[in-house]
Amino acid sequence: MRSYLEDNLTSVRLVASDMDFTLLADDKSMPGDMPGRILALEEAGVLFAVASGRPLYTLQDLFGASCGHMAFVSDNGGAVTCRGEVVFKDLLDEAVLAELVSFTLERAPEAVPVICGLERAVVPAWGRPHDAALRVYYHEILYVDDIRSARVEANKFTAYFPENNSAAAYGERFAPAFGERLSVTCAGVDWLDIMNRGVDKGVGIARLCDHLGVSVSDVVACGDTDNDAEMLETVGHGYLVANAEERMERFADFRIPSNNERGVAQVIDAILAARRA
Repeated sequence: MRSYLEDNLTSVRLVASDMDFTLLADDKSMPGDMPGRILALEEAGVLFAVASGRPLYTLQDLFGASCGHMAFVSDNGGAVTCRGEVVFKDLLDEAVLAELVSFTLERAPEAVPVICGLERAVVPAWGRPHDAALRVYYHEILYVDDIRSARVEANKFTAYFPENNSAAAYGERFAPAFGERLSVTCAGVDWLDIMNRGVDKGVGIARLCDHLGVSVSDVVACGDTDNDAEMLETVGHGYLVANAEERMERFADFRIPSNNERGVAQVIDAILAARRA
């Protein structure tokens, strides 16, 4: 697979990156001086966007003052915001949420069901022992005694698999039950995400491009795993980090250095250099 160094970056107008194992290192740390890079991109006429399964409130906590200078495709495309403006949001029907909760409790008892509300995640009280793992992605969590009776506006449902068997659960249980009417995807070995059909990172990026008046052909997108596939296929420059599995190469155009080598930061620097040339 070709290196991103062979790509022509002069026309790039938007850079979108996944978070976990793409922008973030294995230890969840951010590349150095991301605020400076985000501002430099903006000054060069290029917008930086994060495309993540994480909710908006968690992403905003991570980027702080940079939020007004960037865009977010959060909850795998369930919500899109740009420089603080809501561009799009999508809600799961209450009956669908109830069905997903019941299915997880009954058919995947090894998993922790999580209702991804717009302002907080709702988790059954018995899932509290996994709080540290959950709170990496959901900074606001409400623990409830009976999650079946929870009523909350949510744009995503997710299940956390402490045994790292989300792929098996996807193929054997969740995809057969919901794949034809909902968007079901693995978000790593321990997470399985479900949104309304037609909601994914690729559609979210396309909505952001429509808002900006930018062609998807002038977008760089960086990712590593299944929930990045549609995004990598949608854009003109699909970049796969070196730490991604080989099976993901069919969705991307180029390889970039790994997350621990700060590959996304290197791509940003290359785009800035191309804009200055």
